[in-house]
Amino acid sequence: MKFLCDVHISYSLVSQLKKLGFDTIHVNELPDKWFSSDKFICNYADETDRIIITKDSDFKNSFYINRTPAKLIKINLGNIANSTLIDIILGNIRQIEELNKSPYFIIEVDAANINYNKYDNRV
Repeated sequence: MKFLCDVHISYSLVSQLKKLGFDTIHVNELPDKWFSSDKFICNYADETDRIIITKDSDFKNSFYINRTPAKLIKINLGNIANSTLIDIILGNIRQIEELNKSPYFIIEVDAANINYNKYDNRV
């Protein structure tokens, strides 16, 4: 599995995912770093089959309207501790791997639960 962590996602998560063998980059590793447009980030993620991990609701809106990015983990928890976010992602890594078999999916992480939604078609 491959991940692209958006600007407000900690490098600690990137590091933990890499330690588990996942090809993971942070948006600041892209040519325009945190200045990269959402459209560029979506296109890059889709072209390289990466799952975007973000707190930015613009990606969620784009997923439902344009079905890009194709694979998205939307964090709805605000400023939580990095360790908590890492625990949530790593604690659900097997479910994420299963969803990654679908061409399109969104995972929303809230304080009370995690919602998994997969789609077989673009629209």
